Amino acid sequence: MSFPKSRYIRIYVMGYGCNHILSYKKVGSDMSYVALYRKWRPDTFDEVKGQDHIVTTLRNQIKNDRLGHAFLFCGTRGTGKTSIAKIFAKACNCEHPVDGSPCNECASCRAIADGSSLNVIEIDAASNNGVDNIRQIREEVAYPPTEGKYKVYIIDEVHMLSPGAFNALLKTLEEPPSYVIFILATTESHKIPITISSRCQKYDFRRIPVDVIADRLADLMDREGLEADRKAIDYVAKSGDGSMRDALSILDQCVAFNLGQKLTYDNVLETIGAVDIDTFARLLECVLREDVEGAIDVVDEIVWQGRELGRFVSEFTWFLRNILVVKLSQTEGDRLDMTKENLERIRGIAVGMDESTVIRYINVFSDASASIKYSTQKRIVLEMAVIKLCRPQMETDVTSIVERVRFLEEKLDALQANGIQMQPVKQSSSAGEKPAGTDVDPDAIRAFQERLSKELPQAEYEDLQRAADNWNEILGKLSSPARRYLERNDDDPGSRAKLILADDRKKLVLMIPLTDDELPKLYFEKAENVAHVKSVIEEYLGKSVEFEIVCTRNSHKDNTKLEQENILNIITVSYTHLTLPTNREV
Repeated sequence: MSFPKSRYIRIYVMGYGCNHILSYKKVGSDMSYVALYRKWRPDTFDEVKGQDHIVTTLRNQIKNDRLGHAFLFCGTRGTGKTSIAKIFAKACNCEHPVDGSPCNECASCRAIADGSSLNVIEIDAASNNGVDNIRQIREEVAYPPTEGKYKVYIIDEVHMLSPGAFNALLKTLEEPPSYVIFILATTESHKIPITISSRCQKYDFRRIPVDVIADRLADLMDREGLEADRKAIDYVAKSGDGSMRDALSILDQCVAFNLGQKLTYDNVLETIGAVDIDTFARLLECVLREDVEGAIDVVDEIVWQGRELGRFVSEFTWFLRNILVVKLSQTEGDRLDMTKENLERIRGIAVGMDESTVIRYINVFSDASASIKYSTQKRIVLEMAVIKLCRPQMETDVTSIVERVRFLEEKLDALQANGIQMQPVKQSSSAGEKPAGTDVDPDAIRAFQERLSKELPQAEYEDLQRAADNWNEILGKLSSPARRYLERNDDDPGSRAKLILADDRKKLVLMIPLTDDELPKLYFEKAENVAHVKSVIEEYLGKSVEFEIVCTRNSHKDNTKLEQENILNIITVSYTHLTLPTNREV
């Protein structure tokens, strides 16, 4: 039995070990629905939104007959790469172009629009990525178009081509026939060989602004005869994340879920499982009050509403980022894609928050975002992140300590504002004695250190060698912040600190390579942090040691010799006989 292909579609049954045609179904009114992003794909340059810099350039090329032979369209998904490529292909072959745009009425435009034209060839490089596929293109370009002026090859996802296929394309791409135009589209331009990109005119497609997407969605809803709240449209536009196609797909889903009803903001939230800014604000208020129970209740509400927790963590992190931008920027409106109503709400929240606090919150939720992706207990990960926000005293990192100090200072200021003063220091009646609470006499400190140094015997060469050989064991006994700066990246041995003997074999030297930043250098510039490492080594050996820390830009493969030219900003803290630490730069 045969069926006309144009009026029937095949229905397949696919499964393990089978792939059979179950039946043919006639294409009628019940199967004629087309997704919004396909139905309303732009047909002219005027309908393209958010890419004016590209549209203007291509229009001018067509109007002045200065067409390039190869184009590279780069940008994130759903920004119009393929749509503009098709419009450009139609405009190149249009019999009556209008201001650089296709007329969509001539035979050439209609043929390209319905996919029957032989002059426009679309190729999916993801499934046609071999040398043989490119060789076929090279053979085809030798034949001029039967109708129209140009043969246009649109190669989508071109970064998926194999290295051999790229090499096979080079010569044809550089010197094609005068009637051939190549348009390469990709979402990952960094994967395109420089030999390919240098032969093309490169166009970078930008993310489409939220207000542009929202206006387009509102216009399409009117054309479809559907009602929707502007707030709902704005949220769908924001959810598109700069992609018009994603926004149209989300809108299509929301319309289908609420078919026959007016699309409201609550309907959108329920459909896509999102959380509105009011929920973020309530959670943040609980955190600022250190109300753990209230914050957990908000999380419980989110869970029972069926919201996707990974998405909630990501959006709350973005919410905190917006607060930080408002705190630090005078022109935040240009950096925030949100409605005016939400912007005012963010400004009100940001007034009562400190920048360091917001940064700590972002760090905690960024860690939670990385963990929740692969966790089987997503709720627990989220609850632990919320508890960390409410209880900074549970953490030992620098930002948490700063937050705790800031909190104590605020409490102290509040007590003083209420008229509660600290107890005055009782002056000593004895002459020559210093009052309690003042700086201790340095002579007393030095005497104490000398007495303490006598309690431990001096380490010998064998002791120092044993400490160097068992550095990993000593490292495990250090505090978490110290380990963090000394271990750095376990995958890169060159980035880890090494404990070695100095050339005179009488002193231990801790070599710390500086990689991407100078955080270890800043950390160990504080004498108390160096003293901590030294004390752990002495406790391990049971003997007193001479010790110093050296920060280098490059890691040293030879642990027995320090190359002077590789040393950058050496930080030396000497503890010979436990005297006061001194800093030295070489």
